[in-house]
Amino acid sequence: MTETNIRRYSSSTAEQESERQTESEEIRLCPECEGRLVTDEEHGELVCGDCGLVVEEGNVDRGPEWRAFDSAERDSKSRVGAPTTKMMHDKGLSTNIGWQDKDAYGKTLSSRQRQQMQRLRTWNERFRTRDSKERNLKQALGEIDRMASALGLPQAVRETASVIYRRALAEDLLPGRSIEGVATAALYASARQAGTPRSLDEIASVSRVEKMELTRTYRYIVRELKLEIQPADPEQYVPRFASDLGLSDEAERRARELLRTAKEAGIHSGKSPVGLAAAAVYAASLLTNEKVTQNQVSNVANISEVTIRNRYKELLEAEDLGLFV
Repeated sequence: MTETNIRRYSSSTAEQESERQTESEEIRLCPECEGRLVTDEEHGELVCGDCGLVVEEGNVDRGPEWRAFDSAERDSKSRVGAPTTKMMHDKGLSTNIGWQDKDAYGKTLSSRQRQQMQRLRTWNERFRTRDSKERNLKQALGEIDRMASALGLPQAVRETASVIYRRALAEDLLPGRSIEGVATAALYASARQAGTPRSLDEIASVSRVEKMELTRTYRYIVRELKLEIQPADPEQYVPRFASDLGLSDEAERRARELLRTAKEAGIHSGKSPVGLAAAAVYAASLLTNEKVTQNQVSNVANISEVTIRNRYKELLEAEDLGLFV
């Protein structure tokens, strides 16, 4: 093929691609009313959402050919693996060998086959963590998942915490510090970034490190990684405290109003956000005639009753309700 033919072929190919692109852009609008087109997956049709004109029919369904009515059935029929995740040291891309000593038909393996599978599991585990950094990461991510489960933190917080720990490991911030300490600090920072903070006492209660080491490691990680973490807002604790105490929506709304008034008066400056939130919940329960004791609030918020009484008085004074003190 000569150079002229090659040039002519490439030119015609470009023209065809541009025509196909123009056609695909035109088909996005209804030819009758220029309305937005909607795909009806059940009938395999492309329909105008405004006038109902069927523009295309007999479209190919790109979904699976099977049906599932619950998550267990969907998982058993699916022929793809789980999505990648930062919560696994290899991001979930490696092969896992199941612990069941059965074949694809559910039959029990022989003694020789079981020994062979056990050797394969051992070597597979060794290959998954080939160096010290991967072993470090595997241990830390398991620790983050354990603490997040104990604290009831969502999956997004765990993913963010794993990313923070990976950054700390990549920038060599771990020498001289324990794996558990950095993992706990990463989880605490992630919870505050996501707007679902937990107090230091709550984090320390599920961690394997002391509170002093946790605070010191947290400050170091935030400073070295330049994490942008805003001070905890007392209102972020209110829904959890109100839910644990079984308070109504009205009491929760009243607690938020008390905290906003205190913030406008500048009372929140220098005060523990957990203490302010607990005091606001206690004050709101009294204002809405819901029987909650200071001891109950203290157990839920994990702070002393003295702190609740002191903050409670300040909140009511800011609200000009000193007669309740």
